[in-house]
Amino acid sequence: MQSKQAYQCKNCGKKFTLDSTKTTYPISIILKSISNYNLGYNLKQTSEKIEKNYKIKAPISTISSWINQYKNVCTFARLRKEAIKRYNPKNIINKKTLSHIQPYTFKYHEAKLDVLLKENYQFTSLKDYIEKINSKTFPHHIFTYNKEENQNNQRASQIKFNYLDLKKLQKNNFANKLTKLSLYLSNSNKGRHETIQNFFLINDSTTMATEIPVYLTNDDIKYFKKNKFSLNIENYETPITGHIDILQIRNGLIHILDYKPHSNKINPVEQLTIYALALASRTKLSLSNFKAAWFDENNYFEFYPLHAVYEKQVRMEPIVVAR
Repeated sequence: MQSKQAYQCKNCGKKFTLDSTKTTYPISIILKSISNYNLGYNLKQTSEKIEKNYKIKAPISTISSWINQYKNVCTFARLRKEAIKRYNPKNIINKKTLSHIQPYTFKYHEAKLDVLLKENYQFTSLKDYIEKINSKTFPHHIFTYNKEENQNNQRASQIKFNYLDLKKLQKNNFANKLTKLSLYLSNSNKGRHETIQNFFLINDSTTMATEIPVYLTNDDIKYFKKNKFSLNIENYETPITGHIDILQIRNGLIHILDYKPHSNKINPVEQLTIYALALASRTKLSLSNFKAAWFDENNYFEFYPLHAVYEKQVRMEPIVVAR
């Protein structure tokens, strides 16, 4: 068996291996180079930015080889050519800091929003909702501390209800690979969430937005119950609010992802189901269009939120009595 040379990142101290054993560059520099390129900088500009910011000279040919080496994981490579025709590094990602109890930096990828929703036109209302978040008409006040009543809004992560039996699929996919790479760029546990979100948003071809605020109202709950959904959360104050870590469109479905360290030790089905119910309500899309998952660098657990709250009605066949 052929062994691979192990390296240690000068910035974070973590060990890693690369397909090429000739590299002497920290993996953090490699990943930052790829991210800069995927933001829309050309190879020359990427090389110049790395030298200016990190005092490391990386030849254009070397950066090109890194991009080619990681393109199967950093899949934005397939969209980049089309994306940079309409957007530049300064406007390809739209971001806004939201004062929702604590600051949340909501971001969405302008180019991917265009491309993914052109390919999945049935989800056009999702684009309308995402773009509305930055507007004055979005109800940001419901995500803040209520001084008059001396209480916080009801968080989706606090909701507990009896959901139906459902199948949770455990697997390993691109989210795990991207997360492993992302963690080489995180300087602290506190910054992991944002680092992972940024890396997904810049380098993945399916991630369109991060830290998306969503809310579920009492009228939404009444609507679902009227349509025979099993949703016993009447005892909670509404609106119920939350922020989706990562939002993707792939394989014809909307994917709601939540990064959870040690994901194999928790079970946030209620939280993710509330996220899906809230986003379905805001976009007027069927809950059947959604999948939800929680993950870390090693595990990925996914399920259909619809199956948590809606029991499929079994059609009774007529009984034929022999004469």
